[in-house]
Amino acid sequence: MTVTPCGFTRTPAKGLARLHWSDAGWAVDGHAPDVAELRPLRGLEIEWPAGPVPLDGVLRLAAAGVPLVAPEAGAPDAGSVPGWVPDDLARLLADRSWLAHVPDGTARCLADLRREEHSVRLRRLAHRLPGTPAISVVMATKRPALVAGALAQMARQRGVEVEVLLGLHGVSFERVRQAVEETGLRVAWVEAGADVPFGQVLNDAAALAVGEHVAKWDDDDWYGPDHLADLVMAAGYSGADVVGTAGEFFYLEPLHTTIRRTTFASGAAYKSEVWSDHVAGGTILTSRAKFHEIGGFPAQPRAVDRDFLKAATEAGARVYRTHGLGYVLRRTLSGGHTWQLPLAHFLKVASSQWRGFRPSLLMEAAA
Repeated sequence: MTVTPCGFTRTPAKGLARLHWSDAGWAVDGHAPDVAELRPLRGLEIEWPAGPVPLDGVLRLAAAGVPLVAPEAGAPDAGSVPGWVPDDLARLLADRSWLAHVPDGTARCLADLRREEHSVRLRRLAHRLPGTPAISVVMATKRPALVAGALAQMARQRGVEVEVLLGLHGVSFERVRQAVEETGLRVAWVEAGADVPFGQVLNDAAALAVGEHVAKWDDDDWYGPDHLADLVMAAGYSGADVVGTAGEFFYLEPLHTTIRRTTFASGAAYKSEVWSDHVAGGTILTSRAKFHEIGGFPAQPRAVDRDFLKAATEAGARVYRTHGLGYVLRRTLSGGHTWQLPLAHFLKVASSQWRGFRPSLLMEAAA
């Protein structure tokens, strides 16, 4: 059975435990690790044996999202990381920076955010993508000034092959020609009148897709360089038909403020990998075949994402919500969005709030 991070607990109730090698293999307190029992722990500190041993058990825990770390360099008995551990795993295990913050047991705890970032990096290592998946990224836009920035973010996606399908909504191609010609990506486009429903514009663009997967992209949001690879990874380990991220981080542009929301309608305040009927609309990914089976996006001007997910669920598709650390939604005044909520709403539901643009470190945003 595939080991997954499903059920990852954001705010652990306990501290670190020790992972050690025994005659029966890797163990915690003398027993084979049980992922469900480990969820309340902040993580596992590895006590290295004297010589090389199989690392399968360590990688299974990484695949489950359990935060793992080596003892401090020079610590008695087991300091640092032995030379027989592969370099990419050794680098992650030697990184103790996430432990520098003191947990306070609340949803707004920075220590928990750094812990989850470390967990995601380990998951990526343990759930390596086979080959380079081809993804057709669908974006409809009425704002030509945002196209260059969106294309630049698509171009820095790692571990995937991207083709871009632009739905120009009341915008002529001439207004985005320079941005398209300067990107190194393969781009196809359709032009649609401003009176065409938003969902229909997305469908017209998606009709050009040749990739294995179809992913929706919003022109005004921010995406980390592993955003698409993380979605494909989540689809792989979950077996879901549709995947997306949580909408956790919001940049409230008029207030120059970033908020993080960790409580959702489902009540999953302390879980970041869950089965759900809702994901952030700008992060929807599904196979091209499943996209057509669901019927594409509803040809309507608003609530396109919500109703697509509703149709997917009614068609028997399973929807999985992975972590939201590689995505930031931009909020301006409510009239500028198809999803219209006042800025006060986001301040009300915030678990954490920071001045300025403060995304997760996984965004690898410029300082």
